[in-house]
Amino acid sequence: MDVKSFGSTRPQPDARPAAVRPDLSRGRGYLAIPGPSVMPDRVLNAMHRAAPNIYAGDLTEMVVEMWPDLRAVAGTTQHVAAYIGNGHAAWEAANANLFSRGDLALVLATGRFGLGWAESARAMGVEVEVMDFGTSAPVDMARVEARLRADGAGRIKAVLTTHVDTSSSVRTDIAALRAAIDAAGHPALLCVDCIASLGCDEYRMDDWGVDLTVAASQKGLMTPPGMSFVWFSEKARAVGAQADLRTPYWDWRKRAEPEEFWQYWAGTAPTHHLYGLREALNMLHEEGMAQVWARHEVLARTVWAAFEAWGAGHPRIGLNVADPAHRSRAVTAARLGAPDATRLRQWTEAQAGVTLGIGLGMAPPGDPEWHGFLRVAHMGHVNAHMTLGALAVMEAGLIALDIPHGAGALDAAAKVIAAG
Repeated sequence: MDVKSFGSTRPQPDARPAAVRPDLSRGRGYLAIPGPSVMPDRVLNAMHRAAPNIYAGDLTEMVVEMWPDLRAVAGTTQHVAAYIGNGHAAWEAANANLFSRGDLALVLATGRFGLGWAESARAMGVEVEVMDFGTSAPVDMARVEARLRADGAGRIKAVLTTHVDTSSSVRTDIAALRAAIDAAGHPALLCVDCIASLGCDEYRMDDWGVDLTVAASQKGLMTPPGMSFVWFSEKARAVGAQADLRTPYWDWRKRAEPEEFWQYWAGTAPTHHLYGLREALNMLHEEGMAQVWARHEVLARTVWAAFEAWGAGHPRIGLNVADPAHRSRAVTAARLGAPDATRLRQWTEAQAGVTLGIGLGMAPPGDPEWHGFLRVAHMGHVNAHMTLGALAVMEAGLIALDIPHGAGALDAAAKVIAAG
């Protein structure tokens, strides 16, 4: 064939082609939602293998060596049990091993997930009293202390709360809560949901006097959804010894001290999740937990700085939690006013490949105000360029959608990064 004739039958481009709008969402997307978080390549590569022998060999040895690292991430030397399931599974495991039907739990709610744990316990037959502090305020420790002092009969078996409520991004001062319980002279167990915060916000289970901690794999632990964990003290073990909600599958006794490998899971192990988790724990311990917490601190303040600049002179835009001391370092909940939060989320995903989190629990889904809230996650495997990039895309969306906002957000964010 004559080389000159190759392709000669194809349509030729117009000498003056119409303008083409490029698709700027091509390339690797960024999932900036509060779980599942970004999966590190090291974790994905570790999981990309054939199924192993689940009775002996490398897998069983790896799991035995992994349990001390799981304890270290939570800041405890005490017991840990693992489950195949999400964060709701961790709630159910905690409930089943602590409570009998009719026991009373005091739940301190600062958002949707505090209420969720209360609903889980109530559905299992536990009597639940909720102290609801709303969606933007921290726990009032004086109120908690007063309620415990009023419980002269000691009916309250446990105080349940979220360290960080994923919906509101309110962070609870767990050490202060322990002090309030002690000041009341009450024997209640302190139980903390760290599903959003573990591996992001500073957390010290033993130092802060926590009796039970729950978490899951898909956020700060940087592993796909599907595993959850319950760390529990010897006191929690003793208090829950006669729990009548315990069933064979949820029983933490064999899982925490198995005689055979299968008892870690009450059956077949979640093999590939374990390979991923092993690599994620390696990454956390290589960085060091103090450095992990410091990284998340800076990235969180970067997001806050941008929102404060956008909201200057524009009160519809703002952070959900006023006091930085009570804000999560893993996720930031914010408002833009309806319907602009939904409009911005849709734009950033469709036009730039950045997926932001919905505003969960701030308004009923059918209420038009639901479209006024969003969340920006900065948890797990996240660094400066990812956070700055997400903020730059959001700024582009504000401009493209003609949403009024203050100037200087990217400069403010960059200065936080520059200062470290």
